[in-house]
Amino acid sequence: MKILVCISHVPDTTSKINFTDNDTKFDTNGVQYVINPYDEFVLTRAMWFKEKQGATITVINVGNASSEPTLRKALAIGADDAIRVNAEATDGFFVAKQLAEVIKNNNYDLILAGKESIDYNGGMVPGMTASLLGYNFVNANIGLEINDNTATIFREIDGGKETLSANLPLVIAGQKGIVEEKDLRIPNMRGIMMARKKPLQVVEPVAFEATTEIKSFEKPETKSACKMIDADNVEELINLLHNEAKVI
Repeated sequence: MKILVCISHVPDTTSKINFTDNDTKFDTNGVQYVINPYDEFVLTRAMWFKEKQGATITVINVGNASSEPTLRKALAIGADDAIRVNAEATDGFFVAKQLAEVIKNNNYDLILAGKESIDYNGGMVPGMTASLLGYNFVNANIGLEINDNTATIFREIDGGKETLSANLPLVIAGQKGIVEEKDLRIPNMRGIMMARKKPLQVVEPVAFEATTEIKSFEKPETKSACKMIDADNVEELINLLHNEAKVI
């Protein structure tokens, strides 16, 4: 079984976010990047298929050379090889178009991606990729088993869980539950050393005109300072809740 795991190169959540060029571009200075957490969950599940069923794992990213350390980390975790589509990820449709082209040329059986990236939270790339390919697609995946050419999929729905069955090839958008946080892999020294020798192929993007453009970014308003009210001053508490917080 050939598995392709889509990897997003995202800012660490502890990074301080700023914008430049009149708030039209993200300022990357001083920002630490990591594997998108949802992608790390599905990569760990792919590793289970590699160890139990002999699957091969390719990881892919659409981005410039700055994303290669993130791909190398995925290789250190246990992926066999990596592909970087040499293009700036301008929007979700552009990324889906590039992924679909690579998938068509390599005949992957299973495509795994996180349900969304934690930077833009669009949640659109896996579904768009499946649509471009004409593949079955399951979102909000919290469990996955493969037997021969058939997948048993467990997904989260409002008020419960749903069990589905589908044939490969298949696109899955996973989240926490497909594996648990305690099961995530940390690259060891041997994995890091081996990752340096594993192939990382750079391919040029297919011609495609972006359908969206960024007008501007803005950060959320700064939260006001917390006001501490003496436990005996009930009248002041009621006044603030009524006139400032406007919750009563």
